Amino acid sequence: MTKPSSYSTKTMVICLIYSMSKWISTYFELLPSIGISPIAASLLER
Repeated sequence: MTKPSSYSTKTMVICLIYSMSKWISTYFELLPSIGISPIAASLLER
């Protein structure tokens, strides 16, 4: 019997979501210390 490919895909997605959530939480922790103005400026530059 062969393993379904959906299993590896699920694992990859879970790992991706986990790392993203960790990065986002770190980003929001740093946000007050950095300040909102650089982010606003970078958004307006686009």
